[in-house]
Amino acid sequence: MAKQKKEIVEKPIEVTLWDAANKLRGSVEPSEYKHVVLSLVFLKFASDKFEVKRQKLIDEGKGKYIDMADFYAMENVFYLQETSRWSFLMKKSKQNDIALVIDTALHTIEKNNKALKGALPDNYFSRLGLDGTKLASLLDTINDIDTNKDPKQDIVGRVYEYFLSKFALAEGKGKGEFYTPKSIVNLIAEMIEPYKGIIYDPACGSGGMFVQSIKFIEAHHGNKQEISIYGQEYTNTTYKLAKMNLAIRGISGNLGEKAADTFADDQHKDLKADYIMANPPFNQKDWRAENELKDDPRWRGYETPPKSNANYGWILNMVSKLSENGVAGFILANGALSGGGEEYKIRKQLIDNDLVEAIVILPQNMFYTTNISVTLWILNKNKAARTVQMPDLVRNYRNRKHQVLFMDLRETGIPFEKKFTQFSEEDIINITQTYHVWQTDAATYQNEPEFCYSASLDEIIKKDYSLVPSKYIEFVNSDENIDYATKMKTLQAEMTDLLKAEAQSKADLLTVFNELGYDIEL
Repeated sequence: MAKQKKEIVEKPIEVTLWDAANKLRGSVEPSEYKHVVLSLVFLKFASDKFEVKRQKLIDEGKGKYIDMADFYAMENVFYLQETSRWSFLMKKSKQNDIALVIDTALHTIEKNNKALKGALPDNYFSRLGLDGTKLASLLDTINDIDTNKDPKQDIVGRVYEYFLSKFALAEGKGKGEFYTPKSIVNLIAEMIEPYKGIIYDPACGSGGMFVQSIKFIEAHHGNKQEISIYGQEYTNTTYKLAKMNLAIRGISGNLGEKAADTFADDQHKDLKADYIMANPPFNQKDWRAENELKDDPRWRGYETPPKSNANYGWILNMVSKLSENGVAGFILANGALSGGGEEYKIRKQLIDNDLVEAIVILPQNMFYTTNISVTLWILNKNKAARTVQMPDLVRNYRNRKHQVLFMDLRETGIPFEKKFTQFSEEDIINITQTYHVWQTDAATYQNEPEFCYSASLDEIIKKDYSLVPSKYIEFVNSDENIDYATKMKTLQAEMTDLLKAEAQSKADLLTVFNELGYDIEL
């Protein structure tokens, strides 16, 4: 009997690359080698695009223009000198000085392409002292990626996104802040619908919010040319990741002249954004000195946020950047929902000013850096007037003044990488449909126990301006609805009966022994 051949399942290219990248591990931290791998992926992508455009110029009889950078830039292609091309790197890949060759290639590309200013690692490969054999092996693996195989598939974007998530997982708790899990970013985009105008992220990390915004527009057949991107990032290496992430997808964006602290060195002081998407650092302490930023114009009309926690500093920074009809979706730690002191005063003012549109509690274990449950806030400068109008999406909003939608998603989501949770596509559809029905159709929307509740300003005032969803959403089978006084009385009565029954049993047992002639005391 002939043996059956085992079906060979080819690994996705991103998985193969990850396996190759792991060979570099050892003395090199994940926070370091992510820049190695992603820089090489970028080099391969840029070189493939360059070679296609170069050949096209030759085929069109424009060979005399093949070394003119402007003919590449007009199609979002980076011009590469010979020493920066992937073919050149592969010829040198087995040499002892390959790290220096790569550093030179990256430096030359950045110098010759203004859009990449500050984006690529500087003298990185030589400094790390990587094992030459392992580096050559990684080059061979990346060389197998055909980025032009299927123009409809964003192969490099897919690889880049996969690697960002895997590096965030590898770096673990306390690190990996450069990455917001994809399903959360997708949820924010589907809720605030960034279809046209200016998008801003004050803590942009590796640029995931921007990428998902563009995907949202493409999914709804919109025009990504009608979007302008502005962001800021504090960490220099993460700033470079973001610039590369945008570059490989052909997305132009203004991330400021440099990596900088959004509070101390605002790179977009006069910006007014139509959409803000953000995942700023949670519970950032000592974000300003005692007397710094006290009169900052971003807090105008509000209390100065406390220096002990930056949560409300981030909120007011975003409020100050919203345009007349702007909408913001951002993630914060749950403590911001009910804090006292200056936070209470700011939260009260935000609610009285009718800026808070929705508060959504997310499940635990969604983030790679913390296992706590966090909150998605939606702020809206004009709840009554907003309209979404894309080729396949028209939405007219009803007047929802002084109403806030509370949602509890703690029991939502599916397992991911064993110990994490993510939203499925069905989850996101259900959540966003509920939200948009609430926005547009008062007759259809209904409160749902343990899921959602639309609260009026009067109800929120009665709860002393708390934005904790469990204070509004009905919980049917939860500790929220237990009458503890009644419960304790019932337990007390049950214990009394049990003790009486126990005493009676002892008395009965003693009688039996006495009747048998045994003198026993119990």
